[in-house]
Amino acid sequence: MAGALKRSAQIQRGPIRRRLTDLWRRVKANKANYLLLAPFATIFFVFTVLPVIMSILLSFTHYNMLQPPRWIGWGNYIRLFLADDVFLIAVKNTFVFAAITGPLSYFACLFFAWMINELRPKLRAFLTLLFYAPSISGNLFLIWTIIFSGDSYGLVNGFLMRFGIITEPIQWFQDPRYMMAVIILVVLWLSLGTSFLVFIAGLQSIDKSLYEAGAIDGIKNRWQELWFITLPSMKPQLMFGAVISITQSFTVAGHTIALAGFPSTDYAAHTVVTHLIDYGSVRFEMGYASAIATVLFVTMIITQRAIQYLLRKMG
Repeated sequence: MAGALKRSAQIQRGPIRRRLTDLWRRVKANKANYLLLAPFATIFFVFTVLPVIMSILLSFTHYNMLQPPRWIGWGNYIRLFLADDVFLIAVKNTFVFAAITGPLSYFACLFFAWMINELRPKLRAFLTLLFYAPSISGNLFLIWTIIFSGDSYGLVNGFLMRFGIITEPIQWFQDPRYMMAVIILVVLWLSLGTSFLVFIAGLQSIDKSLYEAGAIDGIKNRWQELWFITLPSMKPQLMFGAVISITQSFTVAGHTIALAGFPSTDYAAHTVVTHLIDYGSVRFEMGYASAIATVLFVTMIITQRAIQYLLRKMG
């Protein structure tokens, strides 16, 4: 019986050894390439991979930065989902933000890039800068605090009161009924950023002969060109844009804090990242903050994998 178990273990180790041998052979054959990649790989591991691993490990501890971490197992996660009502509000708000701003910003980037792609180069460059400018303008989004100011001098309140639609000013950034809608509007205004540029670059790189071949094969209008030629030819750019849109929609925090305050009224604009900032940067409960970060990280990975699956089916 012992001999049979030993032979079985040797058989199982056989494929693993062969894989390791093949891997080592490939590394030796391409050692110059790996040597050139080593500086970036080292920096990426130290400043990206290692912090993620450390955060996951810290999420199972009680750590307040004054005392050594104390292992508590799943305590932070149990507290997070069963005892933290504010976190559940933050999860709901985050998914609302992601469900609205993610797809809308993604398709807006694609639509505007497609619309201006065929224009003359100078006009296309001007419109590209015009659409891209809000995302690189720093704190210019604070102009929306003037547009939606809570007094009668606010542009929206002044307009509505002038035409008799309302009789007293609306507190847009303090009233939970309007806060979410206004912040979503601001985030969408800022959303034509990196994905927009990537989509324009992808459209410019498509071989024009594909459209000529498509016309011969029976494609009759621009919508058919978009579905059967343009989108399948832009899979890498579409994938990159999806990752960027998901990341931005799940990590909304800075704009909500600047516009609605910290914390917002009745936590109406409180997101998971805002909750993370609260426990990580204000209360210094680093173990609990790491648990929040881990939950957000896993959620983003699952969402990105689902989007990648859908994009692979395209074409």
